[in-house]
Amino acid sequence: MADKSSIEWTEATWNPVTGCDRVSAGCDNCYALTLSKRLKAMGAAKYQNDGNPVTSGPGFGVTVHPSALDQPRRWRNPRTVFVNSMSDLFHAKVPISFVRDVFDVMRETPQHTYQILTKRSLRLNRFADKVEWPDNVWMGVSVENADHLDRVDHLRDVPASVRFLSCEPLLGSLKGIDLSGIGWVIAGGESGPNYRPMEMSWARDIRDACQVDEVPFFFKQWGGRTPKALGRELDGELWDEMPRWRVG
Repeated sequence: MADKSSIEWTEATWNPVTGCDRVSAGCDNCYALTLSKRLKAMGAAKYQNDGNPVTSGPGFGVTVHPSALDQPRRWRNPRTVFVNSMSDLFHAKVPISFVRDVFDVMRETPQHTYQILTKRSLRLNRFADKVEWPDNVWMGVSVENADHLDRVDHLRDVPASVRFLSCEPLLGSLKGIDLSGIGWVIAGGESGPNYRPMEMSWARDIRDACQVDEVPFFFKQWGGRTPKALGRELDGELWDEMPRWRVG
């Protein structure tokens, strides 16, 4: 677990699961896949399990880490924690019993705020009524283009205190998106040597929809060869809005 995170909208990361598989266009230049390959070469114990070479890669095989479950209990100060920055908690290869174990830890550490993000929204939807949702858990789905707006519909049924969208990397227009039941939206462009540029109108459309529905909007980056290459301002402003509900 990283005590501090470079991700602008969180403070720390916790990875009781590592590894994943590509499921949509937003995964094509996955930073976690690239990082896992590097960590495997460095001998990092959590990244020695290889995934399918077609959908995953070296060090990126889905692996649960029971030994990591107690880590949040060791943090004295409250913080906002991104759960599984190197995986997807609702991947089909993560046993539901282990998902419940993760939820137990979050429930037992109410001093922290937990942010979970998935592309497996259908499995999330089917799981939602099978567990007690603590108030300190925010649940989000990734929506990179209009092909995956069904993920938003799946999320609406989840009884999380905050339901949020991560429109990053934003690869197409989401004009007209329905934000009913959504409490926060993050948007941003792709970064890396093979980044796909984001059009300004795509970011503006999401921001404008958030303003109409009074949903907090967080603009993470324009992207580029590096995350900071093209800056974070949208129409001359920084958009760092966060949900109104927060522990601590």
